[in-house]
Amino acid sequence: MSWLWTTEDLIAAISGRFVGSLPAGITGISIDSRSIKPGEAFFAIKGDRVDGHDYANVAMANGAAFIVISEARLPAMGSLTVPKVVVDDVLAALARLGVAARQRTQAKIIAVTGSVGKTTTKEMLRRALSPSGKVHASVASFNNHWGVPLTLARMPEDTDFGVFEIGMNHPEEIRPLVKMVRPDVAIITTIAPAHLGNFSSIGEIAAAKAEIFDGVVPGGHAILNHDNDQFEMLEQAATVAGIEHIHSFGQHAKADVRLAEFNASEENSTLWLTIGGETLEVAIGAPGRHIAENALAVLGAVMIVEADLDQAVAALADLQPEKGRGQRHKRAIGNGYFTLIDESYNANPASMRAAVALLATTLPNAGIGGRTGRRIAVLGDMLEMGDYAQQVHANLAGPLLAAGIEHVWLAGLEMAALRDELPESVHVEYRETTEELSEFALNSVAPGDVLMVKSSLGMGFGKIVAGLLDKFPAFSDTGTRTHQGL
Repeated sequence: MSWLWTTEDLIAAISGRFVGSLPAGITGISIDSRSIKPGEAFFAIKGDRVDGHDYANVAMANGAAFIVISEARLPAMGSLTVPKVVVDDVLAALARLGVAARQRTQAKIIAVTGSVGKTTTKEMLRRALSPSGKVHASVASFNNHWGVPLTLARMPEDTDFGVFEIGMNHPEEIRPLVKMVRPDVAIITTIAPAHLGNFSSIGEIAAAKAEIFDGVVPGGHAILNHDNDQFEMLEQAATVAGIEHIHSFGQHAKADVRLAEFNASEENSTLWLTIGGETLEVAIGAPGRHIAENALAVLGAVMIVEADLDQAVAALADLQPEKGRGQRHKRAIGNGYFTLIDESYNANPASMRAAVALLATTLPNAGIGGRTGRRIAVLGDMLEMGDYAQQVHANLAGPLLAAGIEHVWLAGLEMAALRDELPESVHVEYRETTEELSEFALNSVAPGDVLMVKSSLGMGFGKIVAGLLDKFPAFSDTGTRTHQGL
């Protein structure tokens, strides 16, 4: 049996004591009692909303090899027959296991942060490095105080490349996480006004992102966006942190990985870049200039960790946008179809502009009787903007007008500022709540339309996407309806 961890090594790493007859090892680690698989260890983490200890019985029923619980909760859980490992604090124990996982591996480790594009960049790295070895990467957006140690703890000892996403909402959140990860390469995709309500300026956001440099191993590398206004500040911060090798990417003439040319289409893109003294043509299976720009950082990292660059380039051709991050759907309606671009996962001013630009490149289709479809921006509030909220929402009018978007459907109290800023030439529909806008969208979409749906996650615009996907069946290129999900 190939164990992720032997029980002996795990208990030693987390400073735990066992109760019951423990197995020789475990095949995985879970903090979700619903999805745990037989043979995995369940760590009963106490979160902001739920306490994993309350679901230990579910984990046991689903086949947990053992459960990791806190000493304080042991008396209340004595009746559970599943073996137990008892620790002082479960999240702290998981962090200790993550540190041990990093210490035992010889993998090249890459950490990614930035205001926009972290998860997509992480997925591009996963894909680009896979032809060159065994890759372990964060699941979804596991980039916080429990997601990072969980991803580390799940990393097999024989991993060749580890890819970690590190996020933050406040200062001093990245530093403790990156000191666990200890990357060989740190990437900052860009600095933009995300979570602006928690900071006094863009400079403070850049300083918080620069915390990633504090965990880079001696002799390690930093990869920075040369086109970003905060480049010089980040370059200086990396130098002060003792990083020996600082690289840049972007369209800037001095960028080490330079974007020479970019061609966009509706569903993919092609770029030409100069890297290592040669020019490469790179086809990417997802649209958007922002994705192409982050591909420069990805290929720079591929070179640094000495993976196969040609195979990495070939792998990016099959990249597909993920749910909530540009995933596209064609749905049958009437005698035609509409196109849905799902950007509902999250939003800040920079990602909003990128999504609007993506909408502008997508051509509406001919509807019934030759009617031309509409490009429709379906937008919800950008949260955590603080005192800047009214300004940043109103400022979206410029990108929308520049992109030629004539139909805008809005929801959320903050989006009232954008409603008031748009001229009468733009057809605006405004609702206060997501539910109201969802009902309107389901009844107002028409053949030929292109809808791009985007908001901060807390607005729940995923409900609008789900509603459209549930109501309208998938559309095949042959013009026939297909069963949903096929």
